[in-house]
Amino acid sequence: MAVVDFTQPADGIGFVKGHGTRNDFVVLPDADATLDLTPALVTAICDRRSGIGADGVLRVVRSELEPDAVAMAGVAPWFMDYRNADGSVSETCGNGLRVFARYLVDAGLASAGRFAIATRAGAVTVDIEERGDVTVDMGAPAVFDTSVALINGVKFDGLHVSMGNPHLVCFLDADVNSLDLTGIPEVDAAVFPNGVNVEFVNVVDPTHAIMRVHERGVGETQSCGSGACAVAAALAVRQNAATGEWILDVPGGGLTLTLDGSNGHVSLRGPAVLVAGGHWFAG
Repeated sequence: MAVVDFTQPADGIGFVKGHGTRNDFVVLPDADATLDLTPALVTAICDRRSGIGADGVLRVVRSELEPDAVAMAGVAPWFMDYRNADGSVSETCGNGLRVFARYLVDAGLASAGRFAIATRAGAVTVDIEERGDVTVDMGAPAVFDTSVALINGVKFDGLHVSMGNPHLVCFLDADVNSLDLTGIPEVDAAVFPNGVNVEFVNVVDPTHAIMRVHERGVGETQSCGSGACAVAAALAVRQNAATGEWILDVPGGGLTLTLDGSNGHVSLRGPAVLVAGGHWFAG
């Protein structure tokens, strides 16, 4: 059953609000690529006091109409145009992909099961049932050298991991819940010219960890799907493992990460919930 008519209203902008482990998004249906999604519009929509409020925007557009996705249209009919809350463009988003997939199925634009979604990081395969969790194949992480982040005057050493977007995974002995993440991390601009998502991790046991994250263009969020996958990649390096499964606790809930030894891909499993829909008139 469709949750929203996949057309834009005569007045205002149609939207659906959803979240994956409380990493929340505004979904903007734009099948025919008619919305002028400027950075100012994105920041206004994401404002939690004067807008709808979200960590980011997911524009739903046909891949054949989007220059960044037209080459993928044959395998992935829909493109996830992801924008951070500050209006900046991002390559991908693991939690956003789950919410995007849930929207496609609930809106009748895709059938439950397995299908591909186009992103700026490439075509991504998702597995989704009519109800329940969503699993995303996030591809093979690229693990680079170590680097550092400085936040509120405190230095953190981390491992540089790319999931199509950049991450710095920092394992800590101190309790991650005691950190002050209100500041903006200072990082090496030569390593991270477009900024970076910084993950702070406590290892509970070999298959269980706890994460907090500061996302570029947003600040601290309740969860970060691609960041969770970067943590799985870093845990695999730490454990010298070619395969594995980890439970990752984030402020917004729990995620399951699986490293496939046959292809090096990391999959992300977790909830995706659509909570509201309507028209936004402040544009």
